[in-house]
Amino acid sequence: MNIIVLQHIKIEDPGFIKDLMLADNVNLTTIELDEGEKIPNDLTKFDGMFCMGGPMDTYMEKEHPWLVDEKKKIKEFVVELKKPYLGFCLGCQLLGEVVGGKVVQSKPPEIGIMDINFSKEKENDILFSSFPEKIKSLQWHSYEVDGLDNNKDVTILASSPVTKYQIFKYQKHAYGIQFHIEIKDTTVNEWGCVPEYKQALENQLGEGALDKFNQAAKNNVFDMNNYSKILYENFKKIL
Repeated sequence: MNIIVLQHIKIEDPGFIKDLMLADNVNLTTIELDEGEKIPNDLTKFDGMFCMGGPMDTYMEKEHPWLVDEKKKIKEFVVELKKPYLGFCLGCQLLGEVVGGKVVQSKPPEIGIMDINFSKEKENDILFSSFPEKIKSLQWHSYEVDGLDNNKDVTILASSPVTKYQIFKYQKHAYGIQFHIEIKDTTVNEWGCVPEYKQALENQLGEGALDKFNQAAKNNVFDMNNYSKILYENFKKIL
């Protein structure tokens, strides 16, 4: 099994799901886009694609010109080749954009351990049918997907009070997940070292919020790891 992972900052990898893939001897090809690495031209050799989060936003093509090629490659993989795709946070927003939506500012940003409410459509979904109707997961985003309401290829699987497209599916093989189900117990402290993340956190939750956020994440990481296991095992079914 060959999986390509698109990363936008080294510390934001597939986390706990990466550990599961390595234990399965999955062949991982990681592309550090922010460090100048290029996505291979031949995407047919990959069975699936993971696209992770990052401190930049989808509109920042002048500051991060590699976003232009990344969007083209995601579109080729998902729309033309119709291969399985999982996008987290920024990866969710990139998917939303390439299938015809837009990315807008969240009002307010969602940062913290928050509720995710599943729709009835998840009951027939391969990845999420066994999930409960509501879960808690880590949110850390200031932008979100919008404008896909009239796209017949898109199904909303979960929402929150702030964000309509917490999980959406394009056709039957590509998924955008706005939150971070993939975290480990070290994730919040590691991400707190990124200036953009720390600033967003303190703007939303106040100075010194990192320690409280870190503890809240650790209190919920066991459940998130279990949900990650279910997600990964079910993702393998569509590979």
